[in-house]
Amino acid sequence: MSRSNYQTTNKKKILDYIKKQDSSFTTKSLYQEMKKEKEDVGLTTIYRFLEELEKQNQIKKYYNSKNIAYYQYLDPCSHENHFYLKCSECGNLIHIDCDCIIDLEKHIQKKHHFKMDNKNIVITGYCSNCRGE
Repeated sequence: MSRSNYQTTNKKKILDYIKKQDSSFTTKSLYQEMKKEKEDVGLTTIYRFLEELEKQNQIKKYYNSKNIAYYQYLDPCSHENHFYLKCSECGNLIHIDCDCIIDLEKHIQKKHHFKMDNKNIVITGYCSNCRGE
């Protein structure tokens, strides 16, 4: 197996695992899960591929209160106006397709002379599960 084919196979394995995650994950937790399933993918390969996926906006990276990097897979979105809700307790990231962000964008641009990037807005708070609802 050639080196480039090996890298492509590993990237596919990593992406498959990422898509199966039902919540956010760390690089090490992904590595440990893949290792447990007998997948021979190195930690460095995972780090590099996560950086690549983040640049392509396929995953979202954020830090918890202890400054640990977490990632979450983003389902493909064709909407220009969307944002994310991030739970400060469990770290879950919720994708929201909602045009209400347009009004906020207009307000901020008009009143505060600032142009928002609607694809990277993250609002933090607490999800209904962590609030016990």
